[in-house]
Amino acid sequence: MAPALKTTLALQDAKPYAFECPTATTALIIIDIQRDFVDPGGFGSIQCGNDAVFSRARAIVPVVKKLLDAFRSFGGHVIHTREGHEPGLADLPAAKRLRQTSNPVGHHSLGIGDQGPMGKLLVRGEYGHDIVDELTPWPDETVIDKPGKGSFWGTNIHRILLAHGITHLVFAGVTTECCVSTTLRECADRGYQCIVLEDCTQGFDAQQVTTSLDIISGQDGLFGFVGNSPDFFQAIDRASAKALTQGLALTPPATPMGNEDSEPRFGFLPGESVPSVDQLLTDYRQSIRCPVEVIKSLYKRINQYKNVDPAVWIHLEPEANVLHAATKLVNKYKGKPLPSLYGIPFSVKDTIDVAGVPTTAACPSYAYTPQVSATAVRRVLDAGALFIGKVNLDQLATGLSGCRSPYGTPHSVFSDKHISGGSSSGSCVSVGERLVSFGLATDTAGSGRVPAAFNGIVGFKPTKGTVSARGLVPACRTLDTITVVAPSITEARKVWQVIAHHDPEDPYSKLPHTLPTWHIDYRGPRVGGFTFAVPPPTILKVCKKEYRELFSSAVSALQSCGGTLKEVKYTPFSAAGDLLYDGSLLHERIHCIGHRFLQSNLPDMHPVIRELFDKAMSNPPSVYDAFRDQALQARLTREVQGVFDVLNGGVDVLVVPTTTQHPTIKEMEADPLKLNSELGTFTHCANVVDLCGVSVPAGTWLWGQEGDERKMPFGITILSGSGYDAKVLDIAGVFEEEMMQRETFRL
Repeated sequence: MAPALKTTLALQDAKPYAFECPTATTALIIIDIQRDFVDPGGFGSIQCGNDAVFSRARAIVPVVKKLLDAFRSFGGHVIHTREGHEPGLADLPAAKRLRQTSNPVGHHSLGIGDQGPMGKLLVRGEYGHDIVDELTPWPDETVIDKPGKGSFWGTNIHRILLAHGITHLVFAGVTTECCVSTTLRECADRGYQCIVLEDCTQGFDAQQVTTSLDIISGQDGLFGFVGNSPDFFQAIDRASAKALTQGLALTPPATPMGNEDSEPRFGFLPGESVPSVDQLLTDYRQSIRCPVEVIKSLYKRINQYKNVDPAVWIHLEPEANVLHAATKLVNKYKGKPLPSLYGIPFSVKDTIDVAGVPTTAACPSYAYTPQVSATAVRRVLDAGALFIGKVNLDQLATGLSGCRSPYGTPHSVFSDKHISGGSSSGSCVSVGERLVSFGLATDTAGSGRVPAAFNGIVGFKPTKGTVSARGLVPACRTLDTITVVAPSITEARKVWQVIAHHDPEDPYSKLPHTLPTWHIDYRGPRVGGFTFAVPPPTILKVCKKEYRELFSSAVSALQSCGGTLKEVKYTPFSAAGDLLYDGSLLHERIHCIGHRFLQSNLPDMHPVIRELFDKAMSNPPSVYDAFRDQALQARLTREVQGVFDVLNGGVDVLVVPTTTQHPTIKEMEADPLKLNSELGTFTHCANVVDLCGVSVPAGTWLWGQEGDERKMPFGITILSGSGYDAKVLDIAGVFEEEMMQRETFRL
């Protein structure tokens, strides 16, 4: 996928000096333009007490709408906030509730929660609480419901900004002196570059509005910048003109261009692979392509690839079913804003439930048909994605080889002689061959990262507990993680943003406020820099020579794009990896699959799986062993998390080879247990000590002899502590960009 066009907007008339922001990492925050604040009869009009003054707040809506349209036109991220409280007012402190009505000389007869013309004042779910019709959020825009004047208390806004890689913020909304200023200051404290457009904000006290804006931009921009919308629109015009001179468009229109039947609609050519997620969305919005035609083209490609590798799919949805779903999608969104994954085809690892489709875990005796889709599947379907089928895996998600399934052995898309990797074998082949745009897979011990590296794609393992595991066949409940495999960091990140939500019905789901946040460097990791560590040479020597050489080149690439190499203590990572299969954790896997099920069905299982579980069940740990390992896991987790504490001398990320070598299928079948263990050298530890990580392509090497050479992929994995997913993706993004630039230069 070609790197996205990076355009910088320059507001030359901003105070205290010119404000520059990159479109790719800038968000518009529209503060509280709700009926309760800008329409008569709402909380704002009661608070203001002066109709003439109050009308000024409503007067900014048309220019904010123009600003919103501009952001949408170049695909900028948009956040809307709404101030309001739970219906029971449990989140309303007495100081706020009684502030106005307690004033003996005040004019307030109604307070928060009291009945007004548009429902209870500032209460969620009431008519007055919602955003005005002119600014109705689109499906892929973020809405933050906040109980306070600022936007950070009781919300997830900071983690949302981090997840989207935002560095710069443009502010509009009401009221300037209260909620706008409060949120802007909160953002400034967290490192964001902020600007408020003075003609897009208003308040209920003219002097306080002026003073608030002066305070923001005073003292060399103490809290940020102050600009105006005409300057912003001119900045867009200048950037667009510059882009056009380079033969590029700033961005496509963000709304459908009519979707009339007479307009051209097509899929893609037989020799082409499915376009990137962003390209598909762009083409859909411009009516250049239609999901129905894309699916027709996709199935031609899928059917052709069956002749190359028949072991990718366990269940392929009938083409007619997917065409029907695509047609419904087109009709539903005709002439409307499109959701974030509209018409995007995806695969699902066959340990993840899809309603009405058998879940086999590559073990026919285990199969069942769920009535409800897994939470992650439901989220991507709700975002407009199109389900193509269930893909192959190592039986019961046990193994890193891809050679342990009764449904056949998929091979790497780079070579029919080499393993695809596992256990998410079919997932990574389906994405690596571009039969789908992304896959939902899993990663308990490396199952998403290893096959991603073997198929030249991105394998992103979020922090465990941040993506709901409901609807996932458990391999090891305390360690399981639903993952995303995709062609690029950008695409993986887009899918992750859809599925990474707290699930109160999943007992292993982490509460967002328990996850870390950090101040950002608005310059980005390439300019602002980052720190990273690597394993010691004594550990790296397990890698094949080609892998060691490519890893050394990757380290140099990281240094050239902002990284500073530091040493850390690596022993806890190795110990954690050993704990996964050498300790009692293996028996949690037996418990999750079902001890009785395994006892009854072992004879029918894949020979390697049968040998592995038979050996484990013949030597069960004592209860003392289990508690010993539990204590060791807690200690190692604390030690490893400390490695990523940058405020106390730690590093931002740890970088490792994703795996040690790329065996052939024959080599793996000849020594399946030893080779499998070696392949997990750098992946086994991650979930044991609660890390997040992403495997990203990092070059190629030649296998074979003259006349039978194969260009094979190599990948590195970037790891960090629990909750640092966005940081990992930011750094992986600049590394991916660096590798693409080097490849382009070589060409």
